[in-house]
Amino acid sequence: MTASSVPSTPPMPSMPSNNPSQAAKKSRTNLVIIGSAAAVIAAIVGTGVVVVESRTDESKPAATAQPKAHDEDTVTAAKPEPEPTYSEVDADSFTMGLKITSRQCFGSAGCNVTVEPDLTILGDGEGIDPDAVYDVTYEIHGDESGPVIATAELSDRRSLNYTPSMISTASAGTKVSVEITEVSVQGG
Repeated sequence: MTASSVPSTPPMPSMPSNNPSQAAKKSRTNLVIIGSAAAVIAAIVGTGVVVVESRTDESKPAATAQPKAHDEDTVTAAKPEPEPTYSEVDADSFTMGLKITSRQCFGSAGCNVTVEPDLTILGDGEGIDPDAVYDVTYEIHGDESGPVIATAELSDRRSLNYTPSMISTASAGTKVSVEITEVSVQGG
């Protein structure tokens, strides 16, 4: 036999590599990815806890610096102004007159007269609380049947709310007068 007639052996089929180092590399890569993800999640959760703790823990004193001269001026300017004080209001705080708005006379039978109060604040009106409502009770003299008692409301230091009073006088010459008997604060 000749060398050419020697049967040749077919090459060996290639087999998948059963290399343990490749599987170990893949497994380590997955572990690194999973470990990194866990570290990021832990960092986020840890930061969130620190932020929440710093917002809710007010028992820890904050660091304070000594105030400078211009800081003291700022603190002084921020103080609220004191509440104003008002005078005690009573019957002597006002004077009252009567304004005749209508008169109808019937000869010797007398007259029907409609009057309205004309209130004046004595002294400094700034001493009266503008937010309070005062009941001013007054007595009208000159009616045939005796004094007529009425009340007016004073608010905002100048707004007087009242109902005109109708009285009957004995004659056209009867003098009609008024006297403040009481002043009280509503709700007080």
